[in-house]
Formats: sequence, structure tokens, C-alpha cells
Amino acid sequence: MPGLKQHGSAAPQTEIVDLIPALRAFARTFYRETTEADDLVQETLTRALASLHQFRPGTSMKSWLFTIMRNAFYTRIKVETREAPGAAECVSLRPASDATQEWSARGREIARAIQRLPEQQREVLVLIGVLGMSYDEAAGICGCAMGTIKSRLNRARLRLLEELGEASAVSTVEHDESHPVSSMQRPKSRYG
Repeated sequence: MPGLKQHGSAAPQTEIVDLIPALRAFARTFYRETTEADDLVQETLTRALASLHQFRPGTSMKSWLFTIMRNAFYTRIKVETREAPGAAECVSLRPASDATQEWSARGREIARAIQRLPEQQREVLVLIGVLGMSYDEAAGICGCAMGTIKSRLNRARLRLLEELGEASAVSTVEHDESHPVSSMQRPKSRYG
């Protein structure tokens, strides 16, 4: 866009392009399907470029874009629930799962458990736990106090453990005797 002033060390458009992978990751917290997530990223980018003149220099471009994405998602949800009630329960929309090894299955189990978390908890878990944002940045994106973010994150972690049937966070990554990899360990010798 000609005529736009540069913010910081890079032009805003360049900074936006650099943040597309983070936007795609954040969009996957809202939608399981990559096409829907990509549509949300595209809508976010369109809105951001149209409103670039409203971006305040010295603030976080990443937080600004995530806030736009979050607002776009909630707007979509309002429209979708108004226009197509019951479509979310359609069996044909459920993803098919391929037979894979145990670790892949466990990864999918964790991903499904994260998807079952309440929206606000899932959002905070992904912002902080996956994307590595600070509590302060997450509070800005979600439009709430830092204490609320900490509370949501704690509840998300506890609920995730409960969903997975685990007693502690360590148990989700521990190997048990039935795990194929642990069964391949060499037997102990009689001599130590």
C-alpha cells in the first residue's frame, strides 16, 4: 500500500507477512479444519490491511492481529448460528482418523481434549502454552485482566488432565510397561 509510513524497523505489511504462521496456528484453535482456519486467517489479513491506518506505532502487531482474528471468529460464530442451526452436529463433518502408531494416537487424543475445552480456556492455553505469548499479551488479546488469564490457564490445564484421565502433567508423557518402546528395552543382567 503506497503512502503508508513505516512502524518500527519494518513496514507494517512486512511485519504482517512475517506473522502469518502465528496467525495460522492461532486460527487452528478456533477451527479443526485447515480450510476453515485458513479462511479465518485470510479474513483477518483483509481486515488488518483495511484498518492498517488504525494500528498504533509502538504496540504489538501480533497482539493487534490476534485481536482482529478473535473478533472475526466471534462475528462468524454469531452469523453461523443464526444462519445454520444444527449444522455443527452433522456426522459428515467429523474427521476420519487413520490407524497410526501409539504416539500419533496420543497426539490426536490430546488435540481432541483441547478442542473439548471451553472456548476461553482453549484460547488462553494455545496463546500461552503453544504460541508462547506472555500473560500480559494474552490479556490484551482476550480483553480481560491478567488474573483472569492466569485463572483460565490453570482451569484449562486441570480440565485437560481430567479429559485425558491423568493424575498429573508428568503422567501424560511417562512411559508405562505396556508402551511398545519401553518393551524394547534391554533386559537387566543378573550382574547389575
